[in-house]
Amino acid sequence: MRQGVIAQRQAWIDELVERYSTADIQIESEVIWHNRPYESIIQHVISENFDLIVKGTHEHDKLKSVIFTPTDWHLMRKSPVPVLLVKAHDWPVAGKILCAVNVGSEDEDHISLNSKIIEYGKDLAEIFNAEVHLVNGYPGTPVNLAIELPDFDAHTYSETIRMQHEERVSELALTLGVDVDNCHVKEGLPEDVIPDIAKSLDAELVILGTVGRTGFSAALIGNTAEHVIDSINCDLLAIKPDGYKSPLDES
Repeated sequence: MRQGVIAQRQAWIDELVERYSTADIQIESEVIWHNRPYESIIQHVISENFDLIVKGTHEHDKLKSVIFTPTDWHLMRKSPVPVLLVKAHDWPVAGKILCAVNVGSEDEDHISLNSKIIEYGKDLAEIFNAEVHLVNGYPGTPVNLAIELPDFDAHTYSETIRMQHEERVSELALTLGVDVDNCHVKEGLPEDVIPDIAKSLDAELVILGTVGRTGFSAALIGNTAEHVIDSINCDLLAIKPDGYKSPLDES
C-alpha cells in the first residue's frame, strides 16, 4: 500500500514538473514516506547539501487568508538553509525587496544577521532589477514608566529612541550600499511595522532573520514571524545566522 501511494505521488509530481523542464533547467524529484514532513525535508537538505527550501503556502477558502502549517514553522526554525515561503503575489519588474533589520540588539547573532539579510536582498535585487528597502520597528514608551515617574518626559524619551534607531539603520544602509532614502523606521512591534511598510511599498519579497533558538526565545521569535507572515501578501525569505546548526543535523 505504501509503495502504491508513493508511486501515485511520484506520477503526479513528474507530470507537474514536466512543463518546467528545459535544456537549461534540470529537475529531479523524489517522494519520501515520513510521518513528519519537516524532518524528512531538512534531513534531505542536509544529506544532499541543498542551498534553499521553497515552499508554497495554503489559502483558507472561507477566511480568504493564508494559513501557515506546523511544517512551515518547523522549517523556518530548524532549517539550516534559507526558506522561501511563496504567496500568490507576483514579482513585478523593478519591484521592491524589504529587508527587516534589528538594530535594537547588541547580540552578535543579530548584528551579523542584519548584514546577511541585506546582502541577500542586494543579490536578489540585482537579479530581478529591484530596489532594496530596510525596515525597523522600535518600542514605544513603556506606560508604567510614565505612570510611576511623574517627571518622566515621554516625548523626549520616544524621540531619543527614534533618533537612535534611525541613526543605526542609516549607518547600516551607508555601510552596505543601500539608499538612505529607502530606510523606514517606525514606532511599533515588528509584527505590525513590517507588514505596514510592506503593504505601503507593495513589496514583492520580505527578508527576515530567525536566530533558531530553542525554548522561550524561540517562542517569541516564532510569534513575531508568525504575525509578520500572516499579515503580508508577498513572498517571505527566512534566513539563519552563519554557523547555525539544525537540531536535526546528526553529523
